Amino acid sequence: MAVSDGAWRAVSYEERHWSPAADVRDSFSPHLAASGPYRASLPPFIADLPVTLDADTLSRAHDATSELIRLDAELSRHANSLGPLLLRAECAASSAIERVTAPALAIMLADIDESIEPHAVQIMAHVKADQTALSLAGSLDEDAIVHIQRTLMASTRPDRRGRWRSQQIWIGGGSRGPQRASFVPPHESRVPDLMADLVAFMKRRDIPPLPQIAIAHAQYETIHPFLEVNGRTGRALLQAMLRRSDITRSVVLPVSAGLLQDTAGYFDALTRYRAGHIADVVDTMAQAAHTAVATSRVLMDDLDAVQESWRAQVTARQGSAARRLLDLLIRQPALTSRIAVSYLGVSAPNALLAIDRLVADGILSQVGAGRRNRTWVAHDVLDALDALAERARRHR
Repeated sequence: MAVSDGAWRAVSYEERHWSPAADVRDSFSPHLAASGPYRASLPPFIADLPVTLDADTLSRAHDATSELIRLDAELSRHANSLGPLLLRAECAASSAIERVTAPALAIMLADIDESIEPHAVQIMAHVKADQTALSLAGSLDEDAIVHIQRTLMASTRPDRRGRWRSQQIWIGGGSRGPQRASFVPPHESRVPDLMADLVAFMKRRDIPPLPQIAIAHAQYETIHPFLEVNGRTGRALLQAMLRRSDITRSVVLPVSAGLLQDTAGYFDALTRYRAGHIADVVDTMAQAAHTAVATSRVLMDDLDAVQESWRAQVTARQGSAARRLLDLLIRQPALTSRIAVSYLGVSAPNALLAIDRLVADGILSQVGAGRRNRTWVAHDVLDALDALAERARRHR
């Protein structure tokens, strides 16, 4: 077995036989497939492997960790306002890595159940999965990981959620079988033991947190334990590991925005990990952390500018329902009269008066032309979120 980066082991392979009748994918065309041998990966067990990294890699990981901790501490005072937007930014970026994208307007409408746009609904399912992951951060085990995936797929494919996969999957090479795949994760029979080993690795206390998180993430992606949404589940788990390690106590920082900015580098680092080189994936995660910090700071500045503009635009008196509604809009820039009534604690007519004042002041706009079940949005906040998404999509 190959060895690289100290005692770290490369993935090895075993020959298996693939039968179209036994392993069928959704896009599969039976008449084009052929039974035959293929090579499934055999990831090493890592629970007890020593982690050896050079001083420069450790230094870069330490600097990135310090930046994340520093920003999280700064944002602790604004967690209620910025936290929801940063969480949605993280989930939108993570979904975009899988080519699941939607504009901020569609995502925020899906957030209040006013949109059924498929990608926006998937992104909001990702938000719920991240929230589940954070709630389970103190007890990350196999059941917790399964629960995260189940939450992510809550509205789709009951046969493919909430359990380890029961068939072979592969990455690349089309749907005719694993023989031409660019990477074949381990055979399904090996998944339970590999995931138990991964959980044991995640519980170790002798590894600096960001390197441990990066290696655990790469090992998870190598195992690919589910039939679907492995990438998004893995990045939700990444956020849970950041929370458990006390790197992020207050908010979710959009690390996936950094990974999205250089997806080729991200996938190459995972490939290098499978060859036994762990430094690359640690460096990739450190760079993504720096990007998350920079991205979050730009969003903070943009939202500060929005609030300053609103203060100049709003004509309602201090303490009025309209002014109080501004605090809600900065974190939830889409609302209905029902949401406004609940937040303000006023009657429906008074809530509508507050909304109408903000419409007149140019802060809110109605979506659609209906007179019943109306929805309003704050486009200034949506524009800031769309700008963040556009920055994340730019490749370095």
